[in-house]
Amino acid sequence: MNVSDSIQVPSGVLLIDKARDMTSHDVVAIARRSLGIKKIGHCGTLDPMATGLLMLVVGKATKLQDKLMCEHKEYAGTLMLGVETSSQDAMGEIVAEYSVDGVTEQAVREAFDRFDGAFEQIPPMVSAIKKDGVPLYKLARKGQEIVREPRPVEVFGHGISRVAIPEVDFTVQCSKGFYVRSYAYDIGKALGCGAHLSALRRTRSGSFTLDRAITVDTLKTAPREELFRAMLSLKELADILIAG
Repeated sequence: MNVSDSIQVPSGVLLIDKARDMTSHDVVAIARRSLGIKKIGHCGTLDPMATGLLMLVVGKATKLQDKLMCEHKEYAGTLMLGVETSSQDAMGEIVAEYSVDGVTEQAVREAFDRFDGAFEQIPPMVSAIKKDGVPLYKLARKGQEIVREPRPVEVFGHGISRVAIPEVDFTVQCSKGFYVRSYAYDIGKALGCGAHLSALRRTRSGSFTLDRAITVDTLKTAPREELFRAMLSLKELADILIAG
């Protein structure tokens, strides 16, 4: 019998370490098949290029989806200087190239410092934000570009672990609705040489980390009972949210 047809439908949060080159919706579809439960959603979209923490809310936990999506996020990424793309990341087409001669590590660090705290960010054209009910990425595919309103965001902290121009490895702790692609783009503009995001990994969402995350391969192949055991129960979830 399908689990979704049973009286006791497991509820909770399943933490996934998303693989590259798949959408968040792809992961949800896999989870629905593997768990035999239709009522599953995710908390915060990860672009196909990105890897890392994707939180799946299962059963009654879907009622907490909005609350969980409001949590602060942490990412580790790589910024590529000197090249701008249509999507602001490595998935897009190159639209401009600039020299990085004269760009120093000090200048890079100062540019990152400019984007600490609260500021406004213009979302990328290739995004799920809707204009008159149509996602912007669909308009972008048709070659259309519209004016996007700046949105308030906040960076609570950042770190730079490697500067090997044209590459810069960094971490950033940020608010809901923050686009790391636009962050990379804006830092490139501040440096005067352009930039795009060449790699991204979500490492934290609120109090949740990758420590208890399972891989997509495990989600596909593990016995259903094992996947249920990997879930954070509603009680565990409540305790974490209260403590956090």
